[in-house]
Amino acid sequence: MIQQKSYRNTFILLSIVLISVWFLNITLGSIHIPFEDVFTAVFNGEVSKDSWKTIIQDYRIPKAITAVLVGSGLSISGLLMQTLFRNPLAGPFVLGISSGASLGVALLILGSSLIGGISAIAFSSFGMAIAASLGAFLVLSAVLIAANKVRNTMSILIIGLMFGSLTSAIISVLAYFSSAEQLQQFIFWGFGSLGNLSWNELLIFTIIFLIGISLLAFIIKPLNSMLLGENYAKSLGINIKQTRNLVLIITSILTGAITAFSGPIAFVGLAVPHLTKLLFNTSNHKVLLPAVTITGAILMLIADIISQLPTLEYTLPINAITSLFGAPIVIWLLVRKRKIFI
Repeated sequence: MIQQKSYRNTFILLSIVLISVWFLNITLGSIHIPFEDVFTAVFNGEVSKDSWKTIIQDYRIPKAITAVLVGSGLSISGLLMQTLFRNPLAGPFVLGISSGASLGVALLILGSSLIGGISAIAFSSFGMAIAASLGAFLVLSAVLIAANKVRNTMSILIIGLMFGSLTSAIISVLAYFSSAEQLQQFIFWGFGSLGNLSWNELLIFTIIFLIGISLLAFIIKPLNSMLLGENYAKSLGINIKQTRNLVLIITSILTGAITAFSGPIAFVGLAVPHLTKLLFNTSNHKVLLPAVTITGAILMLIADIISQLPTLEYTLPINAITSLFGAPIVIWLLVRKRKIFI
């Protein structure tokens, strides 16, 4: 009872931090806007300047919502992968889904010169999202087919890594025959971005995200059982094959959508589950799943604030920020605690 109360207090505190960081995220930027006007614009009130209202409602709010979805989705996916493979180094990209999405974008951008008439689409964010989604879906299909052919969970991990290596090799060949302009476009996409989505694209992203997390309700109990091994889970009547397929589908939906709309964003999915386990001191997924959702969103919002370099016109790649500032923190916490939950 005391522990449940402690969890509740921690969740309340994290929720307050999330709301505070979200408002801070939309307040800071290259153009200074008073907090009063920011708060008014959020609730569609009258703002001192119409341009400020446009900046808040059409750019900063969608970007902040995207950061929440990206951070939460990657963190959930990372936790699922670490539980499924019982490996603390597993992350949301080990299945090769992100590599498949990257291959789709590479075929669109780097292969546009080989296929006439589509070069204009390559510079459309929606076109790249569609290409990335198709690439992720193809790799997902291949991974699910392989998962039904093998019994060993670790074999799926190896197969996913091989798919990642295969797609990377194809991308390297495409890059070799591409122009400097095409390479620059692909590299910029690979940096990751949270601010390229319109409200329509964000709506599609949100729907896909909600579909993915709605499936979590079916696997919370099996996930807790699988922490002690597949044999123990089978003794409790857990359908290992069904659970494994659901975990793969959820991870693929979330990771594929995030990569499609925001690019490949590293570190978050690997680190947030560890940070959350250290914070809550538990391996119970009924606690961890909502916890990583909030923690991942907070971390992504903070990373976006840092990347914006407030009051300056420059924006650093979000991928660089998540790893540059996040990795030392995780290393320090792990060395300090000297214990990790699997």
